[in-house]
Amino acid sequence: MTDLAQPTYPRPDSTGWSEDPGAAKPDPILVVEQLRRSFGGLTAVDVDHLEIQRHAITALVGPNGAGKTTLFNLLTGFDRADEGQWTLDGTGLSGKSAYKIARSGMVRSFQLTKSLARLTVAENVALAATDQTGERFLGSLFAGPVWKRQEREQQDRIDELLTRFKLDHVRNDFAGTLSGGQRKLLDMARALMADPALVCLDEPMAGVNPALTQSLLGHIKGLRDDGLSVVFVEHDMDVVMEISDWVVVLAEGQVIAEGTPAAIGRNRRVIEAYLGFEPGAET
Repeated sequence: MTDLAQPTYPRPDSTGWSEDPGAAKPDPILVVEQLRRSFGGLTAVDVDHLEIQRHAITALVGPNGAGKTTLFNLLTGFDRADEGQWTLDGTGLSGKSAYKIARSGMVRSFQLTKSLARLTVAENVALAATDQTGERFLGSLFAGPVWKRQEREQQDRIDELLTRFKLDHVRNDFAGTLSGGQRKLLDMARALMADPALVCLDEPMAGVNPALTQSLLGHIKGLRDDGLSVVFVEHDMDVVMEISDWVVVLAEGQVIAEGTPAAIGRNRRVIEAYLGFEPGAET
């Protein structure tokens, strides 16, 4: 698939796994096979094989219309694939609804934030809590000690997340009053409330001022440091180079290259896809 040498997370090819002693052993948390999605005569996603490595930050990049958000939509159940399979930690997710995929451990944010404007910040975070006994009729009647304990634990977790993302001072404000950057932080907090293994972030820095961008970058690194796996869509290559462990490049719905940020930055095919011409060619 790619001619990039010495990757940090090597991919299988015709010669097998990389024997580079300095390379990390591949340990994919998400494996995608033969994923296809077309709209009319336009093929939006045509991915033969893709792996997202565990405990790593993977950037998904490519020119506008490359299929990045459509790929996210398919993997997280917000759109239906025409064909293909994908697994999270060996559990098949193909054809499952979005809420079942989220409960399986893969959650996402959106380029345009999806906070509920007329709920408070704390209530928005609480919505993502899973396996709450008190939400079920019989559980609420006969398991009072259990759901009361769960509610206390939930409130502790909400407090922790709001403090982590510096939203504790607006916890009782309506989410609709937050700035764009604060809504991005709220999206991250709500995603973590679901206790995921893999977090998918769709352009988390879009529309955010430079000061908050650095804060968001720090939070994304923090997710990896906490042992989570992260895949994010981004157009700003400076951001990609700064925080990514691995970069996957899409063009016209296909994976055209993948590798370390440094290797991707030298890849002629990637540069051509972004610039629209071969480097060094006359224009």
